[in-house]
Amino acid sequence: MPPVYDLLVIGDANPDVILGPLTEPLAFGQREQLTETGSLVLGGSAAIMACGAARLGLKVAFAGRVGDDDAGRYVRDTLTAHGVDTRALTLDATRPTPLTVVLTRGDDRAVLTSPGTLTATSGRDVPPDLLAASRHVHAASYFLQPRLAEDLPDLLRTARSHGATTSLDTQDDPSGTWDGGALDAVLAETDILLPNAQEALCLAGPHAGTPQRAAALLATRVPLVAVKNGADGALCHDGRTLMTAPGLTVTPKDTVGAGDSFDAGFIAATLHRQPPHQALRFAAVCGALSTRAHGGTAAQPTWYEALIHTTPTGAHAS
Repeated sequence: MPPVYDLLVIGDANPDVILGPLTEPLAFGQREQLTETGSLVLGGSAAIMACGAARLGLKVAFAGRVGDDDAGRYVRDTLTAHGVDTRALTLDATRPTPLTVVLTRGDDRAVLTSPGTLTATSGRDVPPDLLAASRHVHAASYFLQPRLAEDLPDLLRTARSHGATTSLDTQDDPSGTWDGGALDAVLAETDILLPNAQEALCLAGPHAGTPQRAAALLATRVPLVAVKNGADGALCHDGRTLMTAPGLTVTPKDTVGAGDSFDAGFIAATLHRQPPHQALRFAAVCGALSTRAHGGTAAQPTWYEALIHTTPTGAHAS
């Protein structure tokens, strides 16, 4: 039976409260500080990636867990409004929906998250029939979901046994330990690793030195590594060749979720059978265009919109 979904996304979903930009250091002592903008938007790396992929025309399903509360219903309804199938999004009556506050300053941000249902999300939230019915399976925010992290090797292995390809965006590790031993089992079942430059350096270890070297080292553990490198664009390594793509010049409102939109672009392009150097350029454009509005999903491009900003010579091997 042919796959029903182009993409199954597994992981985190929550409301984001985005405030900024801060023009001075964050103050305690009951001081009130004003910011230019504030917004309540859909957050979570997995959720933003799913919306970006649906915007690019993929048929997307989402599996994860939120609370059976107003915040959880907001997440479910917003994903659905973006065209994402949420039948495998569990509403948990015993735990609250995760909440994240993002404070922006220039091109940087501080992120505060209350994990809520993230600590309860597990492989049981992923229906086996979805793993069998998807062309590609993407997992996000590995370090925020310890029970899901334990189950990921089996989930990804099962997806691959049905012919799917797989990808992982670990996001940051709040503990700072970058648990290499447990992660190795996940990487063994991962086709595409999608860190940002700082995450790539942490994942690759203390001898990486540069994002380029980190990508080369990580490409000995997974078949393909695509690294988001901010305004400098992106780079990719397949174990033999380093490929680079420039950034697209835009005037950003904020960069929240840009990496997740990059992930969506890279996977969408790959599923459209674009080679890595073309997928890299397309993904860099998707990430850049997503920064034109506040929040992670409001400015995500359509396939055509991203395509017209992508030049055939925009990426090259070195």
